[in-house]
Amino acid sequence: MTDRLLAVVTGASSGIGAATARRLAAEGYTVICAARRFERVHDLAAEIGGIAAGCDVADPDDVAMLAEAVGDRLDLLVNNAGGAHGLESIADADFEAWTTMYESNVLGAGRVTKALLPALKAASGTVVFVTSTASEGPYEGGAGYNAAKAAERMLPGVLRLELCGEPVRVCEIAPGMVHTEEFSLTRFGGDQAKADAVYAGVPDPLVADDVADAIAWVATRPHHVNIDRMVVRPLAQAAQHKVHRVQQGGR
Repeated sequence: MTDRLLAVVTGASSGIGAATARRLAAEGYTVICAARRFERVHDLAAEIGGIAAGCDVADPDDVAMLAEAVGDRLDLLVNNAGGAHGLESIADADFEAWTTMYESNVLGAGRVTKALLPALKAASGTVVFVTSTASEGPYEGGAGYNAAKAAERMLPGVLRLELCGEPVRVCEIAPGMVHTEEFSLTRFGGDQAKADAVYAGVPDPLVADDVADAIAWVATRPHHVNIDRMVVRPLAQAAQHKVHRVQQGGR
């Protein structure tokens, strides 16, 4: 397909995925930009000299087509597709939303990894799972997302054990509070006021480029260096439940 290093980024249509695709292209990768919204990844791929792939990670047929597009060798897979839906308490839980989160964050990452693992082995490649600090500890209203991300966290841990002795690195990036254009908007069903309230008063939350920078750094270490897990938070976020917010008229 190309003499350059080849990467796949799932969920590349916006936010962390799009920023990662751009950063990896700057690092010399040809990036297969994979997401459900083909028009968006088509434009992104045209911008960075990459390849667009319409792919819903929850659809086995889409994942099979992605594997076909990759071919026999893959240097880097970034499992970024996922997302959060809702912030209800367990007493008011929407289990359809829980199922959607598990399907995209856990089964989707597992499905894509399984499909592309032969190509990663052939290239002595690297897999990066983008999880979340939601896997670090619980918070009110977070049960469905906490559970999905905690489950996803087990995938790189298990895979690293299973591939011990094989030439494939398995890494995890766990971002904290990242202000992107769509994450919270999706979580609250398009309610802009609720989405904005998440970041209200927070001085300098992370942005997508911060996480993309961490992913690129992990991916470009010498091959004998495996970054098992990197937790990346803004300075204002001491823990999942402890965030400094600037009050009106002062700090």
